[in-house]
Amino acid sequence: MPAARRPPLPIPENPPPGPFRREFFASPLRGPWLTSIIGSSLLPLIVICAVTGFLSHAAYDPRPAGFSLYFFNWPSGPTYLYSVTQGLHVITGLAAIPILLAKLWSVIPKLFEWPPVLSVAHGLERLALAMLVGGALFVFFTGVLNIQVYYAWSFSFIPAHYYGSFVFLAGLALHLGVKAPVIFRAYREHGLAPLHQRLDSTLAESPESDRMAAEAKTGEETTTAPVAPGPPTVSRRGLLGLVGATSLGLAVMAAAQVIGGPLRPLGLLVPRGRSVGSGPNDFQINKTAAAAGVGPADVGGDWRLVLEGPRRVELSRDELMAMPQATHRLPIACVEGWTTVQSWTGVPIRDLARMAGIEGPAQVLVESFQKTGGFTSTTLSPNKVANPRALLALRVNGADLSLDHGFPARIIVPALPGVRNIKWVGNMAFSAPTEA
Repeated sequence: MPAARRPPLPIPENPPPGPFRREFFASPLRGPWLTSIIGSSLLPLIVICAVTGFLSHAAYDPRPAGFSLYFFNWPSGPTYLYSVTQGLHVITGLAAIPILLAKLWSVIPKLFEWPPVLSVAHGLERLALAMLVGGALFVFFTGVLNIQVYYAWSFSFIPAHYYGSFVFLAGLALHLGVKAPVIFRAYREHGLAPLHQRLDSTLAESPESDRMAAEAKTGEETTTAPVAPGPPTVSRRGLLGLVGATSLGLAVMAAAQVIGGPLRPLGLLVPRGRSVGSGPNDFQINKTAAAAGVGPADVGGDWRLVLEGPRRVELSRDELMAMPQATHRLPIACVEGWTTVQSWTGVPIRDLARMAGIEGPAQVLVESFQKTGGFTSTTLSPNKVANPRALLALRVNGADLSLDHGFPARIIVPALPGVRNIKWVGNMAFSAPTEA
């Protein structure tokens, strides 16, 4: 004899008007199946975005919280390592946005449940939802503005984005744990059949089915399926197709700014800043000399590169140009997701270490004479100093660096984030590596 089915719990009396009333949301598309398939599409993008984001922090700023969470030095090869990892981070992050918004639309009735907490388990679900929604909106919103190099806030983007990702991922893990039974039940009951339904055959999911799945987890009634569904204006596959096409379009635009070449015109989201130079120096930058407070007076004939170590050496630009030069075609890959590849000429950094009296493994603190903005210095680990393609660049594409690109000298290191390839170098302090 089948087990008796629990009767539906009564709808709370006198809920506030508007979205707090269950009949307010009438779209017949909402329900566990739609939310489950959207979430299933979103999850792999989130995983790739999260993993590559943490790798970006390892390369960009390994101590964003004041202590190291990493157990390795970011390598100086392969050359395109950071271009690939950060490119994937931005591509998957942008591609996830339409899917994330569709996911939020599908569960919006959950945000207005009344009463707000029905049980301890339901309260845990609400907490996970708050962390998930709040963390997602913060991380993706600040990330998009960072791509445009536009900071409409007073806090530092790097640690805020880093901590926000932990809140978002914790909320996601908690949400998946709470909602796993609902997801499995939705797939078990419907499979992929709703994808084959046309507009005239699109029906609402049963709130009763949603209630039974939710009861298994919370013991209370909770639903995203409408209790008073209206007529459909689009089929489920039509909605998913629109979301998928939008996601793919954003992914292509993001990929264009990473891959470049003939795809470059499609990179509509790339920051618009460019060098004020032309010809060999006409390629993408984020920070101009004017923004950094660097003017012609700072790079005149009195400029000297100071090398510090067991020996202190001062070199003019003419003396640097007289040293053996190396030319390598290397990318600059920025945290905003764009990559540009140019031919750089300069002095290998390991040769400068020898001039400063360091014959073995060396690390170097590179300091710029820029007056404003962040990243006025960076520390290069021994594996980067030893790389023969790591240069103190003096020329690009056969011409002297323009002021915007770091004249009289800048750092170019394979696989290093662009912001750490310091421009307008004035001092390089070499030392033997210290034990961690």
